[in-house]
Formats: sequence, C-alpha cells, structure tokens
Amino acid sequence: MADLPFGFSAGDDPERDKGKKDPGSGSGPNDPFGGAFPGGQFDMSQLGQIFSTLGEMFSGTATAGAGAGPVNYDLARQLASKSIGFVAPVPEQTTSAINDAVRLAETWLDGVTPLPAGTTRAVAWTPTDWIDNTMDTWKRLCDPVAEQISTMWAQALPEEAQAMAGPLLAMMSQMGGMAFGSQLGQALGTLSREVLTSTDIGLPLGPKGVAALMPEAIETLAEGLEQPRSEVVTFLAAREAAHHRLFSHVPWLATQLLNAVEAFAKGTKIDMSGIEEFARDFNPASLTDPSEMEQLLNQGIFEPKATPEQTAALERLETLLALIEGWVQTVVSDALGDRIPGTAALSEMLRRRRATGGPAEQTFATLVGLELRPRKMREAAALWEKLTQAVGSDARDGVWGHPDLLPSASDLDEPAGFIDRMIGGDTTTSDLDSAIEAALNEGDKGTDPRP
Repeated sequence: MADLPFGFSAGDDPERDKGKKDPGSGSGPNDPFGGAFPGGQFDMSQLGQIFSTLGEMFSGTATAGAGAGPVNYDLARQLASKSIGFVAPVPEQTTSAINDAVRLAETWLDGVTPLPAGTTRAVAWTPTDWIDNTMDTWKRLCDPVAEQISTMWAQALPEEAQAMAGPLLAMMSQMGGMAFGSQLGQALGTLSREVLTSTDIGLPLGPKGVAALMPEAIETLAEGLEQPRSEVVTFLAAREAAHHRLFSHVPWLATQLLNAVEAFAKGTKIDMSGIEEFARDFNPASLTDPSEMEQLLNQGIFEPKATPEQTAALERLETLLALIEGWVQTVVSDALGDRIPGTAALSEMLRRRRATGGPAEQTFATLVGLELRPRKMREAAALWEKLTQAVGSDARDGVWGHPDLLPSASDLDEPAGFIDRMIGGDTTTSDLDSAIEAALNEGDKGTDPRP
C-alpha cells in the first residue's frame, strides 16, 4: 500500500478560560446569579429567588436536556464539542486509503477465522464524528449508573424529610444531571482525540457494521513509531474488522457487555450516614456561589460504595473484555504476522496503552465507577493462542457460540484445564455447532442492542 499522509491539523482549541473572573468577584461570567446575592449572605426571604435564578441557569444551559434523564447529555455534547474545537473534514485521499486498508484486512482475516466479515462499510471519523456516532451507546452505558445514584439517596431519606426537602431534592437531582453531564462531556471530548478506532476500548460504540478509523489520532500515534504509516493503518484496520466480526456474528455479545454494566449499576449502594451529616450541616447560602456548589457535589457523599454484587459484575465485564481483546490480538497476529513485520510490536504497544489507560479513561472510571480495561488481556491472548494450536481455529471460534462455553476468569489463570476439556471432548464440536446454530437463530429473532 502507498504510504499516504494521514491526519490533519485540528487548529488551536478555543481558550475556554478566556474572560473568566474569580468566582467571588461579583457578577462575572462564573456567576450565573448575576450578583443577586453579593457576599454570599443568605436571607430566607430570598429562597424563592434562589430557585428562580437556578431555574434560569438550567434553562439557559440545557433547555432540551434538562429533566430528560439522570444525565444532561445536551450539556455533555456541548462541552465535548467545545473541548474538541475546530476540526477540518477528512481528505478524500485519507478516506479512500482507509477503505483500502479495511478491505485488505478483511481478506487476510478470512484465512484465520471461520467468522465471516462483519463490516458493511469503512469510514474515517473526526473527533466530532466520533461523538455524534457513539453518544447513543454512551447513554446506555451511563444511564443505569447515573439513575441509580440520582434516585437512591433521595429515596433513602425519611418520608418527612422528603416532604420538607421536596423542592431542594428536585433541584439537586437536576444539578446532579448537570454535574454528571459536565464530567461526561469533558471525558468524551478527551477520548474523542485519543481513540484510534470505533472499537478501541473494546465496546461496540458505533453503528453495527461500520468500521471507523480516526485519522488524526492515528497520525499522532504513527509519528512516534518506527513502522511505516501504511502498516500502522492496516494493523488498526485489521483490529477494527476483527472486532466487528465478533460483534456482528456473536449476537449475544454486545448485550452481555451492556448487561454487565447494568448489573454493576444495580449493585450500587450509598453510605447514608454521609448524607445525614450533609443534611445536618447544609447551608442554603452555598447555592449562591457556583464554586461552593461544585465543591458540594464533589464531596463524595453521593458516590457509590463497592458491594459484592458490583464486584461480581465487574469481574464478568473485565473477563469478557479480556476475552474479546485476546481473541482480536490472536487472529490479527495470525493474519498479519507474516505480512507486516511490526505486528508483534504494534500489538504489545496497544496492550500497554490499554493497560495504563489515558486521562479520559481515568476520568470515566471515576465518573461511572468502571474501568473499561481488560486486566487479563495477556492471559486471554495466551489462552486463545494455545487453544488454536490444540484444536484449530474452527473449534476455537465455536466457543463464541454461547456465553456458557466461554472460558471463565479462573480459566484465564489456569488455561490448561480449559484446553484439556476441549481436547477431551467435554465440549464436542457437534455441541459447539448446535450451540452456534441455536444462538444464531435466537439472534435472528431479536434486535441488535446497538443504536
């Protein structure tokens, strides 16, 4: 393939802090109350005006999204777009090269896995395109956690306290949606410039069958590597295509991932002693100072506490992500290893990149409580490699026929037992074929969980 230029200059980001004044300096841009309560002095007769000014702030920042759910996604989208700044359209030459890379990768993958191609088209996304095409999936990931947190602490209050704090509870719920949306917008804005493909974090974020590569991020990555840019692009295209083979032809997989996130959310518990202390010491005057309100929301009293249910859900999610990433690494290495000499080095680079995580992934982990990183990806890749050597690619990929056939977390630590069961006939090829056929028939009757 020709070593075509990828990426473009996104231009300078807008100066987000330009024109800001000190939060305590009166009616500057950071004072949504217009200086109505100078010095933060609170008067009970002004309580109605506080609610009025908060309502004006809500309607001014997120008219359509306020009250629509536990997260203000309109605000999240606005902040993400603002952090991205100006982006130029992807050159036609770059889009054409990405199409060629995906087609070539699909041809090579055909020789190492019985799963057919899952891509229907290949596209080049800007960071803004990534936001637009993945937001619906982020809603499905964030809503269960945010809704659980936003309703649990209010419902746990005594009935008489709920009656007395009715207006305040509604206001705090809306403020929580804005705070969650604000943090999510910042995280997605950063992630949109870091991700390399639509499946870079292991989840099917984009539309089904659409293989999407991010030229700007790929250009930045390629600048620090010794491999030719065209080989880097082909390698990433193969990973994207391999992910889509799984997500398109294993009908239960995307649902299992989302169910694990929902199970994590349902296990959320909040320490009510912190809320009781907050209610005792709460000063309504804090509502007049945005900086104090932000500090209030960040005190951690509404943050969930780890529970056994969450631990179990998190283990299932991490194991599934590790199995996906390990399988992708195995089939991509088999398909490209003899054709692109740098495949092993690129695979190790991406593994370390996922293991350490970037600032946006850390922000998302703090926000939702989940780290979308496969902690045992190396062990999973080793298991798939050994399984391929022992039973071949057909039987290996037959394991994806049903979730009960997949290796468990303990199998990743001790793969020999799982491979022995496969070789010994505890899971026969006919059983696998039957499971695959049943799963495919069931998938044909249902709907794809992705937008």
